[in-house]
Amino acid sequence: MVSAEARFGPDDELRGARFVEADMTGSTFRLVQLDGVRFDQSFMPGAVMRGVDLTDADLDGEITGLRVNGVDVAPLIEAELNRRYPGREQARSADLAEQRASLDAALRAWDAHLARAAALAPGAVDEPVDGEWSTAQTLRHLVFAMDGWIRYGLRGIDDPFWYAGLPFTEYEPEVAALGVDLAAAPSLEETLAAHADRIAEVYATYDDLAGTDVTVDAPRLPPWAPEGFTRAVHQSLGVVAREHWAHLQFVERDLTTLEERARAAR
Repeated sequence: MVSAEARFGPDDELRGARFVEADMTGSTFRLVQLDGVRFDQSFMPGAVMRGVDLTDADLDGEITGLRVNGVDVAPLIEAELNRRYPGREQARSADLAEQRASLDAALRAWDAHLARAAALAPGAVDEPVDGEWSTAQTLRHLVFAMDGWIRYGLRGIDDPFWYAGLPFTEYEPEVAALGVDLAAAPSLEETLAAHADRIAEVYATYDDLAGTDVTVDAPRLPPWAPEGFTRAVHQSLGVVAREHWAHLQFVERDLTTLEERARAAR
């Protein structure tokens, strides 16, 4: 155990060190060399950085309230993402027709991504980049999300989870009780079929909810929702479009990396 007042200085060899599930709340880093450092699944709300060099830094995550040189950058980033991905902005709409159109656009963009991956190499959809999910794994995660928010939450199915769904990291210890096998290795064809089946249920849910008040609280939320947490029906349904847009950014980013590596290899 390291005491709260532990100090690491220039005589400590920390290059390549790994900090896993460490609580470093309130820690101070001053004149620290962090070239190439990587933060995965880490929580930094309220982090303060002064006089830092972030040349070529690459950030993905929740950036609400993030200020860079005094500027709240979240609205700027949202506007740019909406420009890059037409239809994305409507994913949060309480109007189900707009929200559904957003999902339509997201699925078309996913189809284009899958075609691009297939053109690169037969196994490109299964190839992870820098420890991130591959395209196929990402599709399995999207199935898991739809099982929780739509099948369990809005449609009231008590045993809704596909055996090969992929949960978010923090929830992995809980999924065995849901019938999810983290060691599963479904084929791409099986994954695509499961995804298509869930999408069909999402569209059926849009049809069922047409003309109803979707601003009321959802009848129930996924098993991982905090106790006492509530969300409107349209917000629960909108998770599907939002998740498809968000994860599309990540798989497109990684596919670009794979394409660059393939060109370099040639």
